[in-house]
Amino acid sequence: MSSQDFIIVAIDGGAASGKSSTARALAARFNLLHVDTGSFYRAVTAELLRRGVGVGDLPAVPAALAQLRLGTRVEGRSAVMEINGHAAGDEIRGEAVNAAVSHFAALPALRTALMAYQRGQAGVAREHGFRGLVMEGRDIGSVIFPDAEFRFFLQADLAERKRRREDEGRVDKIQERDRLDLSRPNAPLACPPGAIAIDSTHLSLDEVVATAAKLIGQKLPPA
Repeated sequence: MSSQDFIIVAIDGGAASGKSSTARALAARFNLLHVDTGSFYRAVTAELLRRGVGVGDLPAVPAALAQLRLGTRVEGRSAVMEINGHAAGDEIRGEAVNAAVSHFAALPALRTALMAYQRGQAGVAREHGFRGLVMEGRDIGSVIFPDAEFRFFLQADLAERKRRREDEGRVDKIQERDRLDLSRPNAPLACPPGAIAIDSTHLSLDEVVATAAKLIGQKLPPA
């Protein structure tokens, strides 16, 4: 595979904006490695909570982070974070992590610690023979891969995003997470200049995927 054949797709957006479903569909269509950076922050949050570091003890975070060895396991088309040789389980989607993750994610120390790891997923994708990488998060197109070939920003109104979470049977304080993500001084959630914004409020998943796939397909034919 030549360097010209390998593409990076960045998808940013708030909670329940459709990032994960869109990224998974694009990964399948174009044989890309799917990287959910939200799961990385959740996995680290779960580990910090397990070690007794709560959101009220944020100064303890840097020392705790120094004890974590991060690796990647590829399962199907997805990158799964391993911490000290172990992958997190379903607890990363639980209420405790939901309540804490945006607080931890706002810390410059944690974002800096994960930056190189996230960028390194491109190398993981190449090593495993993928045609590229589709990475979702909140600062992918602005900070992690600002030069990605394709940068999308998904958005939807609050009521619709709450409905989606309820349909999934999940508890998520979307409005509070929005406030923290939008207001943090380090890499706040925002549509990067030049990125393609897609409002998914009244669109089906297939319509959102088709919009992104049409553009990607001009450079990389479906697998």
